Amino acid sequence: MADAGIDTIEDVHFVQVKFPLLNSERIEDARARGHTVVTDSAYASMGYSHGASSLGVAAALGEVPPQTGAAAVLADWGLYSDVASISTGIELTHNVVILMGNSSRASGDLVIGHALMQDALDLPGVLDAFRSAGLHSASLGATDLADCVINVFAKAESSPDGSIRGYRHTMLDDTDITATRHARAAVGGLIAGVAGCGAVYVSGGAEHQGPPGGGPVAVVARVLGA
Repeated sequence: MADAGIDTIEDVHFVQVKFPLLNSERIEDARARGHTVVTDSAYASMGYSHGASSLGVAAALGEVPPQTGAAAVLADWGLYSDVASISTGIELTHNVVILMGNSSRASGDLVIGHALMQDALDLPGVLDAFRSAGLHSASLGATDLADCVINVFAKAESSPDGSIRGYRHTMLDDTDITATRHARAAVGGLIAGVAGCGAVYVSGGAEHQGPPGGGPVAVVARVLGA
């Protein structure tokens, strides 16, 4: 926030973190030093990385109690961040953090806003995100809206309880397409239909990034009339 010239938490709308993963070499190194790891699976460590980073963002921004610790990761699903977006990579050994928000010291004509999708069908949540950035789809034609949209960033995951609004979904059981790709495609299509363009990036794996099955949506837009 300090680097970006953002003075208040309310002006923070998206926090992208890239977080390292475990691999066999790191696991063996930890054990050689007398430590244990949370999982022996590099793939499973992705969820823990997502969850830990997201709750770290949430603690920093006052979204969860500051004493929130490791025991809450992948356990207390009532704790999450409204603005965190976490990605992971085996190539990293440290975190990379990019924070986006609005600053009174900014000299450009771009703004950012955000809202939460409660589930993969939450069109009102998507519209709230566009409104937060000053874009009102009801008063703009699709072409005009697309001209204002710079990019939309979102998180998506397949609802972990296997249902959406009382209906069973098949994302977790499809043998052809992984659940992450299903969720990203569904949410990406929903958002792109509102934006009127394909400037949409949807990241999968939304552990503690919004409520289970949902996730944050951030809209970067050009100020109307600027």
